[in-house]
Amino acid sequence: MNHTTVESKSAHTATQRSTSQQFANLAAFGLAIGAALTLAASPAAAQSMDKEKCFGVAAKGKNDCAAGAGTTCAGTSKMDHQTNSWSFVPKGTCEKTMSSTSPTGFGQMAAFKAMKG
Repeated sequence: MNHTTVESKSAHTATQRSTSQQFANLAAFGLAIGAALTLAASPAAAQSMDKEKCFGVAAKGKNDCAAGAGTTCAGTSKMDHQTNSWSFVPKGTCEKTMSSTSPTGFGQMAAFKAMKG
């Protein structure tokens, strides 16, 4: 085998390794993007397993989503403890979470009318 052939085979092997590494990197990147998109597409489903919607407990502009007129979704509540906006809270804690607008003084499992003050 002459010197040129050895160099050619060595360069070919290096190119194959480089291509294989690029493919592996691309595959890993693709999996990471796929996982991120899956989580982004269903955050409510992922959160709902150990959390519950709680109305009337979010600070102004800090709600996770809403129900009713005046709000659309995340971050759109116009006042603290808005009665038709909700936030996720750990399961079992909603009706123990303080709400200055609720008739009971605590979060509610559904939208409600504010108590008169």
